[in-house]
Amino acid sequence: MTRLVNVPEDFPAESLRGFVLANKRYVKPVYGGVVRSTATRDGKVAVVYGGGSGHYPAFAGWVGQGFADGAVCGNIFSSPSGAQAYSVLKAADRGAGVLIGFGNYAGDVLHFGQAIERLRAEGIDADTLVVTDDIASGSKDELEKRRGIAGDFPTFKIASAAAEAGKDFEEVKRVFAKANDATRSFGVAFDGCTLPGADGPLFTVPEGKMAIGLGIHGEPGVDEAPLGTANEVAKTLVDGLLEERPEGANRVVAMVNGLGDTKYEELFIVAGAVHDLLEEAGIVVEDLESGEFVTSLDMAGISLTLTWVDDELLEYWNAPCDSPAYRKGSVEQVERDDAVLNNEAAKVTVTETGSEASQAAASKAADLLGEIATMLESKKDELGELDAVAGDGDHGIGMENGSRAAAKAAQALVADGAGLSTTLAAAGDAWSDRAGGTSGALWGAILTSFGAALGNEDAPTENKLVEAVVAAQEAVQRLGGAEVGDKTLVDALVPLTEALTTTEGDLKTKAEAALKAGEEGASSTTDLVAKVGRARPLGQKSVGTPDPGAISLVEVARVLLGAL
Repeated sequence: MTRLVNVPEDFPAESLRGFVLANKRYVKPVYGGVVRSTATRDGKVAVVYGGGSGHYPAFAGWVGQGFADGAVCGNIFSSPSGAQAYSVLKAADRGAGVLIGFGNYAGDVLHFGQAIERLRAEGIDADTLVVTDDIASGSKDELEKRRGIAGDFPTFKIASAAAEAGKDFEEVKRVFAKANDATRSFGVAFDGCTLPGADGPLFTVPEGKMAIGLGIHGEPGVDEAPLGTANEVAKTLVDGLLEERPEGANRVVAMVNGLGDTKYEELFIVAGAVHDLLEEAGIVVEDLESGEFVTSLDMAGISLTLTWVDDELLEYWNAPCDSPAYRKGSVEQVERDDAVLNNEAAKVTVTETGSEASQAAASKAADLLGEIATMLESKKDELGELDAVAGDGDHGIGMENGSRAAAKAAQALVADGAGLSTTLAAAGDAWSDRAGGTSGALWGAILTSFGAALGNEDAPTENKLVEAVVAAQEAVQRLGGAEVGDKTLVDALVPLTEALTTTEGDLKTKAEAALKAGEEGASSTTDLVAKVGRARPLGQKSVGTPDPGAISLVEVARVLLGAL
């Protein structure tokens, strides 16, 4: 149980603030996360890692000499926004390019990809480093679809050492790719974690059982098995990973990782058993780590990561580093960098007031966003329960937080005389920033593209409104890459848009047809297997439950189309 909470929504920000105050020798705050507080030489490739909060010491605990240059910190189990990632990457840049590493989750791919595109547009070398170590989340034939769990730690440590050694942009990417290809993880859970302020865990495991193939965002395992002894658990993990032992490989760095509630003494027992099992298999254990490296709030569970090393990877693994949560060897003492960084997001401002008609439309849009926020608050628990079946249960919270922030931002811009396009752009930024995750990014894109299609000059006509919905659908599919049948909000959005554009009659008739089509599309997701996003590894468990993103989209559409 997560007990020490003030306001649940403020938990990530308050935790990060305390972390910074307790680790000033290593880090300093910047909007979106932290960067090193020690001076870093110009001409060094910057490596930044990030994702949702709730995984400490990942990711902020790794910022320091020899390790990360910065960390982007989102809400609990939710991807940081593109604006947050851009801010941290920009602050960490030392003129030789920036790389951002993260586990393979749809929200991170989307948000961090947006930040990378923005940096590239400014002429900065930038790219992503995506970890795919979890063997339970995809077959050997779909390595690129596997999610990243505790394998984040060794792959990022190795890539960071290459950057610290002065390797150039492409060489650091090569070393990371080599380390990621050599890293596999497998985990089990004994009980689920509890989100701050929640009444109970996201999932439970029957007494005497363990969930096989856990995720680190509160996802339940893909199977269950009898718990057994510590040695038997160790054998389950080792045997699972040895099935993917690279041909000819016989040297490993092994890491026993606690998920947040498993005691260190228990981890040590498993670590000893793991060591013996690997040696019995003829494998040289070059290094063995045991502790908490990538957690999941208070989840009771354990994972094993094996990185198959050669001389090059082992040299980078053994290279010295000094960070709040991990130290190795002895690093050179350097001066502090006391420059104060910007802790505010770049905000949309009114550079030119909208026409009278557009301002009136903007005012109406702001009111509608308030109605949407109220509606989503009332459905928060329902959406969260749907999401918890095969996801992490945060969809309802994310939608509520995002919509509230969007409504507040819209009201502020309306007061400054903004037209409809500017107002919706600000609302989209706020929704994406506050909600995080895939849905936050997609709803940010929906509002921004909707506003861009309507402009700041004229009152929205029927044709313009239809064009705006089409633009929103195109933006969602362009950014998220989902198609009808993948069990996402696209299954509701595409038929809704098609009905709106093809139905004959007045706007009311079109709106009614669109809403009906959207409802049918959302309902159709009940029998689908999730093919993309965080629910994909547990796709079969999602059968029988509609997609929460599709359901929430229809509910928002109900408010909007009703107003039209």
